[in-house]
Amino acid sequence: QERLVESGGGLVQPGGSLRLSCVASRTIFSIVAMGWYRQAPGKQRELVATVSSGGSINYADSVKGRFTISRDIAKNTVYLQMSSLKPEDTAVYYCHVEGGTYSRGSRDPGPYNYWGQGTQVTVSS
Repeated sequence: QERLVESGGGLVQPGGSLRLSCVASRTIFSIVAMGWYRQAPGKQRELVATVSSGGSINYADSVKGRFTISRDIAKNTVYLQMSSLKPEDTAVYYCHVEGGTYSRGSRDPGPYNYWGQGTQVTVSS
């Protein structure tokens, strides 16, 4: 059973926009942080944007003013709206969630780290 389901990746021209979505399974609860990371070929995985349980948001300097992270707590979902996309934004984007889990009918507060399988974003003309 998938814990995180990502969608929205694809091919877009420079200057275009994409919206990524990540839905966390209801087996994940007491979420303390949600966010997005990315990894380009030959590079380390890097933080793109995160939002904490208290609403604090962090962005990588390279995406400030272009990307917007948001969340829908009721839907266990985090979004990444990407605008003014550049070729250097090309990467596999990974959803990340930190929270507890249900185990054999009981609640385990964790916290545990969950990662999506990644969705490819390609910015090219």
